[in-house]
Amino acid sequence: MKSVGFGIGALVALAASPAYAQGSVTVLCGVQEEWCKAMAVAFEKKTGIGVAMTRKSAGEALAQIRAEAANPKIDIWWGSSGDPHLQAAEEGLSVAYDSPQMKDLQSWAQSQYKQSQGRSVGIYAGALGFVYNTEMLAKRGIQPPKCWADLLRPEFKGEIQMPNPSSSGAAYTALATLVQIFGEDAGFDYLKKLNESINQYTKSGAAPAAAVARGETLVGISWVNDSVIQKVNKFPVDISTPCEGTGYEIGSMSILKGAKNLESAKKFYDFALTPEAQDYGAVNFQMTPSNKQSVSPPDAPKFEDVRLIDYNFQKYGMVEERKRLLGRWESEIKSVAN
Repeated sequence: MKSVGFGIGALVALAASPAYAQGSVTVLCGVQEEWCKAMAVAFEKKTGIGVAMTRKSAGEALAQIRAEAANPKIDIWWGSSGDPHLQAAEEGLSVAYDSPQMKDLQSWAQSQYKQSQGRSVGIYAGALGFVYNTEMLAKRGIQPPKCWADLLRPEFKGEIQMPNPSSSGAAYTALATLVQIFGEDAGFDYLKKLNESINQYTKSGAAPAAAVARGETLVGISWVNDSVIQKVNKFPVDISTPCEGTGYEIGSMSILKGAKNLESAKKFYDFALTPEAQDYGAVNFQMTPSNKQSVSPPDAPKFEDVRLIDYNFQKYGMVEERKRLLGRWESEIKSVAN
């Protein structure tokens, strides 16, 4: 995927200061591969600290962190939706850190920090929505979906992709959103009906947007920013956000308990909260940054124009509630998936 106006070189240039520090840090990255690489290069350039970066989706990342808890191989987890970060905090897998950048952050980023008792912080935000292939819809004379209810229309049967809630933060947010909008039993009834229209449950939240752009499916449920990227790159797609309301993520960051390179992890944490680091994600990936001094994403819908629900991060970010909902999804939805 090509970058949009603010490439890796620009991020590195912003970070270009004498690099006197030494050492290394191991980062588990939950955003797009290009963004992961750009952050690693910029941080190394600014500090001289070497970065070993691995990219994994939210569910895979949390599973790895749990598996390695007795002997952590990761120092800092950067990116992925906030719910699994809250779970890591609840399970004692991360540690508290008070960055000097905290005073410059948006209220929702500080809310993530307070809710996790200082063990996690918001670095970006993004809303959940629909992406659809405009050329394919026009060719078939189909009106685009504007509401959750629209996805159940017969013309969309077998034509929708959605991520798997067990591996994707976007899909778990969708699951928790539907439960909060309709109530739990009605929400699962909706998901059972929606299952008849799903042609694939993807591993990552960005995959449906890419599939829609390639013309492999009519509609995808994905983060709005992942969909906007495809539109900006001139693919025949457009985006809508559900009329009934939609959930959102607070992409977060956590230093892991037992980090072998703790001081380097703190330096990465501080850098990730600066405008110079966050501007890249805002411009190239249409993320709403947590630092108040960062640029606004130029092509993404404004948060104030999206009907956001009062998403209960406190409840749906907790381990037992997530486990319970995912267990029900596995038994009632995935077990009968096409």
